[in-house]
Amino acid sequence: MNDLGFNTLNIASMGLFLLVFIIGLVVWFFLNRASVRANEQIMLLNELLEQQKKQTELLMRLGQMNSPQNDAKVPAAGEPIMFKDFIAER
Repeated sequence: MNDLGFNTLNIASMGLFLLVFIIGLVVWFFLNRASVRANEQIMLLNELLEQQKKQTELLMRLGQMNSPQNDAKVPAAGEPIMFKDFIAER
């Protein structure tokens, strides 16, 4: 009959293609969004690491400045270490 007309097979295949295309766009959107957020978090974590390094360096300098003036009692080799002399580190 009419070869140029739309039949149900053409409409179904176009509808399926459109559905797959829309699903692909939605998946791409969420993957791209997650990637951008992960990159931002990595950048923020790197900045935080640099600030922590600076703080650690500053604390080390402050500790070295105060160490000769600090006359805290350090237990000798023969003395047992008491709980009050122990400072836990993180």
